[in-house]
Amino acid sequence: MASDREQRLDALLDKQDILECLARFSRGMDRFDRETYLSAFHDDAEMAAGPFVGSAADCWDWAVPMHEAGQILTHHALLQTTIDLDGDTAHAETYYQFVGRNRDETLWIAGGRYIDRLERRAGAWKIALRTNVIEWGCLPPPMPIPFADVPDIALNGVSARSQDDPSYQRPLVNRRAPANPAAG
Repeated sequence: MASDREQRLDALLDKQDILECLARFSRGMDRFDRETYLSAFHDDAEMAAGPFVGSAADCWDWAVPMHEAGQILTHHALLQTTIDLDGDTAHAETYYQFVGRNRDETLWIAGGRYIDRLERRAGAWKIALRTNVIEWGCLPPPMPIPFADVPDIALNGVSARSQDDPSYQRPLVNRRAPANPAAG
């Protein structure tokens, strides 16, 4: 029989796997990386997001053209998550904030909760059912992007909705000169 400590460590590892699964959804959507996005879902997963109800793959096909037409970039930021484990099934509630930088330079901010049923199949935790509860939204006044006037900013730190984004660079290196060469 496993000790209480071993059971707690197993639960902690399961919860970490679930958190990483949830993060793959957000990263995949924001980077327009279909493979990463779909890796968060079982093939037969169902989703409800806004007016959409269907499979995770069909949600991708619905959401990406909408985001591509409407926004220059998106951030699906995950906030606190509660996870209830029950063997190979888990239920999670994750608060989120969505920010879209629209093509007309306005901002769209919304928030809500992802309510998920996850299942561990073949040793991997993935979403089996997701309901997106959108609870608020607003269009705040836009402001200039900080440091957009730095001449070599494009070398490092410019986001991309593709695998050209700096987050995919391995190994990550700084391609910009230090502001003060004596300090660098």
